[in-house]
Amino acid sequence: MFQESSAPAFVPEADAPAVGATDASRRQFINYAGHGLLATAVAGALPLAAAEAADLSGFGTQAQTPTGDLDIKLPPLDASTDPKAGPFPNPDAPDQRVGYAIVGLGHLTLAEILPAFGQCKHAKAVALVSGNADKMATAAKQYGIKPSSCYSYQTYDQLKDNPEVQVIYIVLPNAQHHEFTIRGARAGKHILCEKPMANSVKECEEMIAACNKASKKLMIAYRIQYEPLNRAAMKLVRDKTYGKTKLIQMMNCQNQAYDQQWRHKKALAGGGSLPDVGLYCLNTTRFLLGEEPNEVSAHIYSTPGDDRFKEVEESVSFTLRFPSGVISQCMSGYGSFNAKSYAVHAETGTIKMDPAFPYKGLKQELVHAPNGKQVTEIPNDPDKQQFALEMDHMAECVRNNKTPYTPGEEGLQDQRIMEAIYQSAKENRPVKLTAGVGKTDAFRGPAPAEEPA
Repeated sequence: MFQESSAPAFVPEADAPAVGATDASRRQFINYAGHGLLATAVAGALPLAAAEAADLSGFGTQAQTPTGDLDIKLPPLDASTDPKAGPFPNPDAPDQRVGYAIVGLGHLTLAEILPAFGQCKHAKAVALVSGNADKMATAAKQYGIKPSSCYSYQTYDQLKDNPEVQVIYIVLPNAQHHEFTIRGARAGKHILCEKPMANSVKECEEMIAACNKASKKLMIAYRIQYEPLNRAAMKLVRDKTYGKTKLIQMMNCQNQAYDQQWRHKKALAGGGSLPDVGLYCLNTTRFLLGEEPNEVSAHIYSTPGDDRFKEVEESVSFTLRFPSGVISQCMSGYGSFNAKSYAVHAETGTIKMDPAFPYKGLKQELVHAPNGKQVTEIPNDPDKQQFALEMDHMAECVRNNKTPYTPGEEGLQDQRIMEAIYQSAKENRPVKLTAGVGKTDAFRGPAPAEEPA
């Protein structure tokens, strides 16, 4: 377990392919093409830097409210019988957006989170924190972040003196979430923390207490709970569109590389496939149903002699039982081919998501038999940038003083259940659960605004 300190000795960040810098020709095109409409048109496709967006001087700088004055509407192009493309992004003016400091420049940050700000409506990247100065300098140039807003882990606490930063997004190895959340709250900033929340129930509780003491919001980055197709599946389940849910199958497996990445180190990861990918099965089941399990049973297996699993587990199979009678069978793995799917089996139909958990390319199937004939419906919803959705939700919570939909208490509940899963596997018996049982959405805040399909 890592103890809080003012200067951690080592915070590993995975190497990642460099993100290409914005080329000069595109900058010239933006400068000459008419700032306002062009910025709206490209917001969903180009990972524009926050500062580059700030240079669009014609883009709604006189707006008095975050939205409304900047909404652009045009006549429809397609007939009413054709699928709708949805509204324009209509983002806030740059000076109206909530500023984020991103802590950690590994694969996830460079491949997903920093580019996602190009599709955010309410959030912008204004600061970076990293242990690799060269990598940070490159990323700062790519995304228009000032050198004075780049910090090391030793100078992280100086974020308190940066008024542009309102939210800190912690994207570090699991063992570091506890320390950097507490230090961030003491620096007077709201916290968005990657999942899993921490490595123990005690750490989760201390993170919540620190944010409460500082009167700052704490949100856990459960992106699936903000993604439109998964939210549509949740609504189908809770509305009993196909009757009562009876069984759920969840699977999240991948084949890890043979290397020394931090996910194979128990001190840094806290566990193996369970807290990394199995957590999606656990959290998504709870999200779909809106209820808490009252019993869990589990089995764990690691291939003998496989160096990847000297410290952490390879595969976990666990069963969640709910007061409503639903049984959810979940599986996670680090040593098998990529499989990320689920199926909700109800009385008169099945809701399938395959794939369900990746960053993009999610697909949904609805299988039922109206009029006695089996049909499969495939909703044609376009991809939404999941990290943009969650960062925008946190920005709106900060702006409107609302509790996040996935607050620290949501992460704490998952940690309680994961510890019960490990206990069940170790003792080879079911483990009873009591936290939140009998309550709907026991640990969630108000629902986020629905994204148009």
